[in-house]
Amino acid sequence: MSRALVLNATFEPLGAVASRRALLLVLERKAELLEATGRRFHAMAVSYPEPSVVRLSRYVHVPYQARIALNRRSIFARDGYKCQYCGAAAENIDHVVPRSRGGEHVWENVVAACKRCNSRKEDHLPHEVGLRLAKMPTRPMGRAWILLAEAGVRSEWLPYLGQPITEQLAITMSTTADFDSLAG
Repeated sequence: MSRALVLNATFEPLGAVASRRALLLVLERKAELLEATGRRFHAMAVSYPEPSVVRLSRYVHVPYQARIALNRRSIFARDGYKCQYCGAAAENIDHVVPRSRGGEHVWENVVAACKRCNSRKEDHLPHEVGLRLAKMPTRPMGRAWILLAEAGVRSEWLPYLGQPITEQLAITMSTTADFDSLAG
């Protein structure tokens, strides 16, 4: 089933829900439809557009800024599921500065890697074995990264997710395109 982006009344991204749930929010006048997928939900005598982005009618107070968990899925999402050394499909996570050499398990030291590069690097620094990072690892910012890790990001969501994630996704997509053109 398709997912829909839910925005607060202030256009702040809150999360992703099933598109059927988003349609119910619109029908109950709890949200307004901003973007549709082009597909439709059909009932007996009516047809409704499938929501892709909805904005809540009333402001919902978010009591805390969600901390993005440092886990395999989040790292892969941040790095576009690509090895940060060669651009192949990522299968492992790698500590840029190995933990045996004092490297920490933090966002700025962990990247997605393929088996080949991870085995080649082992307990060394990247430059010691002739590897170079495609981009420096950074800590994801904002609630939009939670969406990326949980549901993936649809192209029509980008204008609503803010500049930092849009720039990061553009870098990830262009890096992927660069690697794909080199490989093909």
